[in-house]
Amino acid sequence: MSDGERRLAAIMFTDIVGYTALTQANEALAMEVLERHNRLLRPFFPRFHGREVKTIGDSFLVEFESALEALRCASEIQSYLHDYNLSSTDEWKIKLRIGIHLGDVINKSGDVFGDAVNIASRIEPTALPEGVCVSQQVYDQVRNKFELPLLSMGEKVLKNIERPVEVYAVKMPWEGGEQKELAKVRRIAILPFVNLSPDAGDEYFADGMTEEIISTVSKLGQVEVISRTSVMQYKKNPKPIREVSRELNVGTVIEGSVRKAGIKLRITAQMIDAANDRHIWAESYDRELQDVFATQRDIARKVTDALQAGVSEGKLSRMESTPNLEAYTLYLRAMRLYHEAPDLTTTPAIKMFQDAISKDPTFARAYAGLALALSWAAVRADYAANLRRSEAAAQRALELGPNSAEAHAAMALVDGQLDRFDEAIAEAEEAIKINPSYAEPYFTLGLEYGAIGRLEDSLDAFQVSYRLNPLDVPTSSAFATLLQLTGKERDAIDVIERMKAAFPKSFWPYHSMFEFHLLRMDFLKAQEALNEGLAISPSEDFLLMDQGWLYAITGRRKEAEDSLRILSKMAGPAGGWGQLFIHAALGNMDEAFEQLMKQAGDHSWHWLMKSLPYFEDMRKDPRFAEFCKKVGLPA
Repeated sequence: MSDGERRLAAIMFTDIVGYTALTQANEALAMEVLERHNRLLRPFFPRFHGREVKTIGDSFLVEFESALEALRCASEIQSYLHDYNLSSTDEWKIKLRIGIHLGDVINKSGDVFGDAVNIASRIEPTALPEGVCVSQQVYDQVRNKFELPLLSMGEKVLKNIERPVEVYAVKMPWEGGEQKELAKVRRIAILPFVNLSPDAGDEYFADGMTEEIISTVSKLGQVEVISRTSVMQYKKNPKPIREVSRELNVGTVIEGSVRKAGIKLRITAQMIDAANDRHIWAESYDRELQDVFATQRDIARKVTDALQAGVSEGKLSRMESTPNLEAYTLYLRAMRLYHEAPDLTTTPAIKMFQDAISKDPTFARAYAGLALALSWAAVRADYAANLRRSEAAAQRALELGPNSAEAHAAMALVDGQLDRFDEAIAEAEEAIKINPSYAEPYFTLGLEYGAIGRLEDSLDAFQVSYRLNPLDVPTSSAFATLLQLTGKERDAIDVIERMKAAFPKSFWPYHSMFEFHLLRMDFLKAQEALNEGLAISPSEDFLLMDQGWLYAITGRRKEAEDSLRILSKMAGPAGGWGQLFIHAALGNMDEAFEQLMKQAGDHSWHWLMKSLPYFEDMRKDPRFAEFCKKVGLPA
């Protein structure tokens, strides 16, 4: 749009309720709230083809080509913030008023001017907190197309507007009445599809269909889909629909089965209103293997139609993977191995991703999967070498799939592991724009914000990651640590207990419980948690690290030095972290900084070096500033 050009546009104006008073009472908190507000809202605008024109204090001015997309964007923002506030332990909740008007605007140097802007800004104050109000012009465009009721508030005399404007208020789901709470209804769990194939070896295909349908539906927007890691827990431990609904806080469940015999497929799927245990629709598909993508699209279309979420055919048509069915089946096998890797040991998945790539060297998602598997392999061994390979795979994924959320998420994780903080955050945010229900990039955002010392921002990101993937072990462990560091101990222990119930045979819950008690300086309980973990995994690197660390903190120097010898022989980062932790606890500052600088060199340092209280003395040492400079951390 050139300067001076006049055009019809929908203008959305937002404002934080009570922000001026907060600024006067607590300026530091107000700035923190504003940063969180900006970060939470910005991903919504491009999803609905909105252009952020500018911010005015605590307000956003956003331009849309369509009144319907502007209204859907506003309602999604309010629904998201409503749920976010309910689950958040933040000191100050963010509540907005939003106003929308449709009219002529004039563009000048990227800004917009005209009555449409003025009227939108005057309509906004008429909305209730957590509410949306629109003008008659918007109402005329969206009536019978928008999912929520619009109630007339009559004509309003607006400041500096010559004529009264009829204003309509959106009746949000939480305002009562018979309208369903769409926010929960549109939160979906796609349960593991049952394998009915005559060959038990085709189990991977049923799991793959589950993941592919999750991926397809999650790209639709206006729905929130629980991640694969969390729903797959119900494969070995199936539960009644209402119990699944309660545990995952979802209103809708999809379940089904897959029967594969050669190239013949029979796929069944059904969608269930979890609250009422009522079937919404059921469908059977008798297809051949090459029609699998069409089946996935059709299921996604039925989901969006049932929820009145709306999605274009063009968006559905872009969701195919690879035309090479052999590469595709190898990819499904690889994803299953990746997700089921025992405590992040991903070597078998790496080989299978490579096999898929050999069948189709242009398969972007296979490169993205390979990058993720190599990144997690680095946590176990050969950190620098695996990261180099991971970076190459992620870069190739982006070249082949620049619009792939998986590719951007893989690059974000790699950038973060290589201390490229700004790049990691930008790639994660791009992945979220493409697929708002993809938990992986929120996890990376949490790590990066934590690494640079922005703990509240880190907590925000982990909150969303945990909401989308509540039964994922690394997410739960990091989230629990952030909760405790930010003073939310009760919430932290709840997350750990939930992880322990879901994964009683994994060392991770006990490692997390150990860290929880260590932060509280309750050494007896820390040892008890450690003993439970060691009974399950007596040679686990992280638990041996924990034991040496506890020896050092409690003054058992000989035992701590024995642990140092064991840790020095470990191939993964846990060995280096353990040596750093032990030397710091024993007061061996030269040795501690030698370890820290070594870890800075290969990017393997602990992500909470700037925040964990155990390193307070190190952070006072001038050598810590050298470390920060070396890895690019703010001082």
